[in-house]
Amino acid sequence: MQVDVYNIQGEKTGRTLELPEDIFGIEPNDHVIYLAVKQYLAAQRQGTHKVKTRAEVKGASRKLHKQKGTGGSRKGNIRNPLYKGGGTIFGPKPHKWDIKLNKKVKDLAKMSALTYKAKENAIVVVEDINMDVPKTSQFMGIMSGLKVASKKTLFVTPGFDENLYLSTRNVPNIASVLLSDINTYDIINADVLVLTENAAKIFTDQDSAVEA
Repeated sequence: MQVDVYNIQGEKTGRTLELPEDIFGIEPNDHVIYLAVKQYLAAQRQGTHKVKTRAEVKGASRKLHKQKGTGGSRKGNIRNPLYKGGGTIFGPKPHKWDIKLNKKVKDLAKMSALTYKAKENAIVVVEDINMDVPKTSQFMGIMSGLKVASKKTLFVTPGFDENLYLSTRNVPNIASVLLSDINTYDIINADVLVLTENAAKIFTDQDSAVEA
């Protein structure tokens, strides 16, 4: 797949990059995308919800009255779940929501998501951006030149750049991520994928791209 390389003014540089077909042109597998997104969203859940059982709430343990002869129902102690302040029956307990996926499944999901973006012409490659100081307005000017400022954008860089990170962190519709941290959910959730030139070149090394 041939893509044009744009400069920071949003103009074509005349250079192109060849993104490998075995990553950006495969037969997409919707089910593995579903599994990868499900795993990502499940991992965001803390699983710390907790209620107290009758063994954990405060209250005396003595029996409220004798078992028979009162004309009323049988009762245990005040911590009975039927009383206000009593324990909760079958309430939630802390547990993990993590879902295990094989690496090959996650790789296939990521490549399927990238293929969808390629089919939608939603991949933009821009020459590397170097910022001397963090400046959100300067970064948004570059995004405006690329005509993606108003879109939900995933901005991908090959390595951590503090000035770029600080320039993008307050923009609600733009998420900046390292190529090594990219995941299926981020790709699917974005309207457009903006790759810096050096990040896009890494995809020519299939092993690096799949592991990213």
